[in-house]
Amino acid sequence: MSKTDDDVILHVDDLKKHFKVDEGWIASLLQSVTGDDPDYVHAVDGVSFDLKRGETLGLAGESGCGKTTTGMSLVKLHEPTDGDIHYNNKRLSEASDEEIKEFRQNAQMIFQDPFESLNPRMTVYDIVAEPLRVHDIRNETARVQRALEFAELMPAEHYFDQYPHELSGGQRQRVAIARALVLDPDFIVADEPVSMLDVSLRAGVLSLLDRMTEEFGLSVVYISHDLSLLRHMCDRLAIMYMGKIVEKGPTDQIIENPQHPYTQALINAVPVPDPDVGRERVELQGEVGDVIDVPTGCRFKDRCPKYIGDVCDQVVPPLEAKSDTGADQDIACHLFESAEGYDPYAELDGGRAENATAANDGSESAPADD
Repeated sequence: MSKTDDDVILHVDDLKKHFKVDEGWIASLLQSVTGDDPDYVHAVDGVSFDLKRGETLGLAGESGCGKTTTGMSLVKLHEPTDGDIHYNNKRLSEASDEEIKEFRQNAQMIFQDPFESLNPRMTVYDIVAEPLRVHDIRNETARVQRALEFAELMPAEHYFDQYPHELSGGQRQRVAIARALVLDPDFIVADEPVSMLDVSLRAGVLSLLDRMTEEFGLSVVYISHDLSLLRHMCDRLAIMYMGKIVEKGPTDQIIENPQHPYTQALINAVPVPDPDVGRERVELQGEVGDVIDVPTGCRFKDRCPKYIGDVCDQVVPPLEAKSDTGADQDIACHLFESAEGYDPYAELDGGRAENATAANDGSESAPADD
């Protein structure tokens, strides 16, 4: 979808975030002498998607795949290394200080750990009121009370003078939700919002988040490794691996009909509470690849059970629609024929015929790390 579409609140184009590896002063001195380039962790390495108004999008994947870094980059808690983020059709990299301040007011984040994200020296009232003071918004007490009551902390006045250590984990997370809502934002990033809570508390917080989305018409990016949670909460789903999105589309469509081998493995790993249900087991070999010395070609190739040879080794699969999969489902995999006419074999030496033959006769069918 075009970033100029009025229905799109956030357009992310080839977003990258790399972190310089701190190797110590001796290594830095040697690099300055030899002229070698420093190493970087490619935490997010080319993520693109649109977020519509009132839509909920889920980001899923293994730990370390770049989900949280993506979320923090969306709200500018991390400054992107490259790529563009458009908010309401405005490129944030070209925005003025005043426009950035307005964006920060309208983009909020709910952090994973309610035990660390709240200042222990501040009362609940001051925690929720702080964003109002930063943005010089009046009617402070009424807004704080409304936010706490929406977060189901009632009566709100009872919590005004309490400190985080006096609250339960569920109450702390509700305070964090109230803090995110007090500015009436347009969109929120919720990073593992219930992973630190007891199972008995999760349903209540999830119900609150669902009601938050409905009543305020918010656009929300949910970050989680829990696919069952994302299926319940999200309209669309994006699966990440080593800093890239490998599959995205409508949530039910991806859960019920996953196409990328990595997505299939993730869904296959989710327990089914029925011993009579049989599923084909998808086993992944090896470990997650090196995010510093990034491999060429497909980043999943060394673990992929459907590895097909040189094209996987050399050509990065674009995230695009495929001619033989469901509508609105984009996949970054060479197993499927491009709906846009892209031919990855044309980028290999020898062209399509030679390499396609090698893939079909089984001569390179084994995983790369065997």
